[in-house]
Amino acid sequence: MPRLHHYLSNQAFLVLLLFSSIASAAVVEHVLHVKDVVVKPLCKEQIIPAANGSLPGPTINVREGDTLVVNVINNSTYNVTIHWHGVFQLKSVWMDGANMITQCPIQPGYNFTYQFDITGQEGTLLWHAHVVNLRATLHGALVIRPRSGRPYPFPKPYKEVPIVFQQWWDTDVRLLQLRPAPVSDAYLINGLAGDSYPCSENRMFNLKVVQGKTYLLRIVNAALNTHLFFKIANHNVTVVAVDAVYSTPYLTDVMILTPGQTVDALLTADQAIGKYYMATLPYISAIGIPTPDIKPTRGLIVYQGAMSSSSPAEPLMPVPNDMSTAHRFSSNITSLVGGPHWTPVPRHVDEKMFITMGLGLDPCPAGTKCIGPLGQRYAGSLNNRTFMIPERISMQEAYFYNISGIYTDDFPNQPPLKFDYTKFEQRTNNDMKMMFPERKTSVKKIRFNSTVEIVLQNTAIISPESHPMHLHGFNFYVLGYGFGNYDPIRDARKLNLFNPQMHNTVGVPPGGWVVLRFIANNPGVWLFHCHMDAHLPYGIMSAFIVQNGPTPETSLPSPPSNLPQCTRDPTIYDSRTTNIDLSY
Repeated sequence: MPRLHHYLSNQAFLVLLLFSSIASAAVVEHVLHVKDVVVKPLCKEQIIPAANGSLPGPTINVREGDTLVVNVINNSTYNVTIHWHGVFQLKSVWMDGANMITQCPIQPGYNFTYQFDITGQEGTLLWHAHVVNLRATLHGALVIRPRSGRPYPFPKPYKEVPIVFQQWWDTDVRLLQLRPAPVSDAYLINGLAGDSYPCSENRMFNLKVVQGKTYLLRIVNAALNTHLFFKIANHNVTVVAVDAVYSTPYLTDVMILTPGQTVDALLTADQAIGKYYMATLPYISAIGIPTPDIKPTRGLIVYQGAMSSSSPAEPLMPVPNDMSTAHRFSSNITSLVGGPHWTPVPRHVDEKMFITMGLGLDPCPAGTKCIGPLGQRYAGSLNNRTFMIPERISMQEAYFYNISGIYTDDFPNQPPLKFDYTKFEQRTNNDMKMMFPERKTSVKKIRFNSTVEIVLQNTAIISPESHPMHLHGFNFYVLGYGFGNYDPIRDARKLNLFNPQMHNTVGVPPGGWVVLRFIANNPGVWLFHCHMDAHLPYGIMSAFIVQNGPTPETSLPSPPSNLPQCTRDPTIYDSRTTNIDLSY
C-alpha cells in the first residue's frame, strides 16, 4: 500500500507539474504596422520603412512556452518579410520569414500573420526585415523571459534595459547596395546618434541608474554590416547570455557583437555618483584595408543625484582593427553547464563539411564599369559557389511541392581545390577558377536528426575579414576558433567538447576558422548566410534542407493557406501538382 500511495503521489505531482506548465504559457499577440515615416537622426530628414512609426521598432516580450502571434500589415512601398532571428521555429518553418527561402514577400497593401511557439529558449533575440537592406530600419528586440515562477540563473536585476545598436545612412535604403563599401554616415543607440555627430548633440540615449543597483542590459546589434565594440566608462559588466543561450558568467570591460548577435549583461552601478559615457565603435576586421578615423557613438549612464553640469567620464575604446580584443571576447564565452535548456555536445558526427568562405569576383558585364578588383564585380563564395536567390517561388514551396528548376541539392562538402586559404596568390588557371565562383542556387540535404559538423575557413582570395555566419532554425555549438589554415589533426585536439557556447550567429575570424556542430532535428529549408547585408547580393549564403523524420510530428507541415504568393499561377500552389519545371 505505501508503494501504491507513493506511485499515486508521483503521478499527481507530474499531472500538477504538467498543468502548471500549460497554465503558465500564453498567447501573446502583436501588430506590426509597416509604413514609410519621416525621421531625422542627423541633419537631414529621410523617409524610411518603420514598424509602428518607431526606430528601432517595438520590443516584443514573451515567456518561454508562449505562442507568439504577430500580424504584419505592410502599408510601406517595399516588399517585406519579418525574420525571427534565432527562434528555433520547431514545426513552424513556414514562419521563419526568410524572403524567397521560406516565403514570398508581403507586398505593399497586404498583410500576413506569423504564429509560432517559443520553446527551449530564454534571453534576448531580435526580429528584423529579411529583404536586402530593409533591416537597417525594420528591426526590434525580442525578449524571452523564463516561464512564470521560474528564476533567472543569476541574481534578479533591479531593472531590464533593451539597448539596440543601429547603422544609419542619410540616403534611400534601396541605394545602399550600389555603394562600393558599407560605410555609413552614423551609428545609433536606441535610435539616437548622440553628441559625436552634427545636429544630434542634444539627442542621446540616457540610462538613469541608482547607485548600488544591478541592471540587465539586453544588447542587440541590429547594424546592417558592422561588428561593434561596446564599453561603459569605468564599469565592468558580467555577460550572462549570448544569442539567448545562458553562459558562464564572464566579467569584462569590453564586448564585441557581430551583426545579428545579442548579449545579456549585468551592469552594477558601483561607481561614484556622476555621468559615464557608454560607447560603440566599429570593428574593422578586413586585413590590408586602411582603417578610417571613426568617432565612437555615445550614450550616457546617469546616476541618480548626479550634477547636471558634471562632465561624463569617457571609456578608452579599442582601436577599430583590434583583432586580439575581438577574438579574446568571443573565444572566452562558454555555456552554463546544467543551466536552463543546456544540452551536452553530441560526440558522434554523421556529416562533416569543410566550407571555404569569403569574397570572389564575378565577370563585369560588357559596357559596365564595376568597382571590384581587376575591374570586376564582387561575388560571395562558399566552397566556390555564389548563391542565387530564387525569383519566382520560394525554395521551401519548391521543396514541399516537388517543383524542379528552382535549386539543386549538390552543395559540396568541401571546396573543389585545396590551397593555402589564407595566402592566396593567383598563379594558375585553378587559382583563377577559385577567384570566380560558380553562380548557382545549390543546397545541402541532411537526414533528419543527423549531427552535422562544419569547419568554416576564411579565405584571402580578395581580403580576409570576419564574416558573421547565421544559421536559421538552429543553435550550433562553437567548438573552437583559430587563425591560419585549419589543421584537422592539430586543431581538432583543441576543440571544446565540454562547455562550448551555443550561438545562432558567429564571426569567423579574418584569415582564420571556426568549428560548428548542430543537430538537424527540425525539417525544412534553413538559410545559412553572412549576416552583413552588403554581402547578401554577393551571395555569401547557402541553405540546408533537413529531410522529414519518421513521423508526422517530425515532418514538414503543410504551408498556411494565407502564405504570401509570388505568382498567381494556381498550378504552382496546388499540393497535388508535382514535378513542375520552373527552370526557364
